[in-house]
Amino acid sequence: MSLLTELPRKASRGFTLIELMIVVAIVAILAAVAYPSYTSYVIRSNRSAAQGFLLEVSNLQQRYLLDKRSYAADLGALNLSAPPSVVSNYTVTTAPKTGTALPGFTVTAAPKTNQAARDAACGTLTIDEAGAKTASGGGTSCW
Repeated sequence: MSLLTELPRKASRGFTLIELMIVVAIVAILAAVAYPSYTSYVIRSNRSAAQGFLLEVSNLQQRYLLDKRSYAADLGALNLSAPPSVVSNYTVTTAPKTGTALPGFTVTAAPKTNQAARDAACGTLTIDEAGAKTASGGGTSCW
């Protein structure tokens, strides 16, 4: 008998290179599908935060009108500042309307940095004293 036949063979452990490459390919395919969905979700989430803040400012403007008989000139007059999730993606301003017989206001959220580049379909969001909501982009489901 030879020495090789007398030693028991150990079962090999681990993965082959082919098995590892198949797993890497599957992970790459899943990532290619998931990443665009994730970025789309982040964009919609940022827009939703801005919309919620615009509605809050609009409500505060209506309360301010009841108390002061005019709309606030800016967010400072409302004692309000935008939350960090909105400030990092949008520049929010409010201003009274001019040149109209009745008092009015417009609250505007202009996207900045990555939000502006990725959400060009909706662009700048606005709401006025009548509750009319508009978006500067050509998107159909911005509000």
